[in-house]
Amino acid sequence: METRNAHSRILPLFAERWSPRAFDGSAVPEDDLDVILEAAALAPSAFNYQPWRFLYSHRDDANWELFLSLLVPFNASWGKEAGVLLFIVSDSVMQQGEEANPSHSHSFDAGAAWAQMALQATALGYHAHGMTGIDFDRTRTQLSVPDSFRIEAAVAIGRRASPDILPEGLRAREVPSGRKPVSALAYAGSFASLQREV
Repeated sequence: METRNAHSRILPLFAERWSPRAFDGSAVPEDDLDVILEAAALAPSAFNYQPWRFLYSHRDDANWELFLSLLVPFNASWGKEAGVLLFIVSDSVMQQGEEANPSHSHSFDAGAAWAQMALQATALGYHAHGMTGIDFDRTRTQLSVPDSFRIEAAVAIGRRASPDILPEGLRAREVPSGRKPVSALAYAGSFASLQREV
């Protein structure tokens, strides 16, 4: 199994998670999807508001062609072989009793849920590939997403296939991508200490 290089104290699951495009077209059983979504739902959120919602379609169910059509053509070209297509949306308004206030952290919280979703998928032998290459306007209309909800991303979930099924230009990219060193991302003190890499 391809993994990224990581410090020996990092849990292996973090290094094993990556976002392939080559899926084998097999189904994701509902029981497995339920576990993946429960892991996502266990993510932390401000005031425990849990602003995320997951709209999904199993391969070849009544909604599959619609969900596939909401992806940009490039993503649809490989996403069609996933077992599940899913859209993550988050509530930008926090309703607390009679009071409704803007939520500062709804996208941040939904991102935490996405990360846990991807990690649980990996733990079960699947992969999850998040993407923002979607038709946001059509997604809102076709999936009846309320105005107060932000459409965050789509996710393809499935089992990996050989890169040979992909167009030639994508095959070489079908490996875990590199990461910037922590020293390029984390700074002691203020943002003014940021050192631009040349």
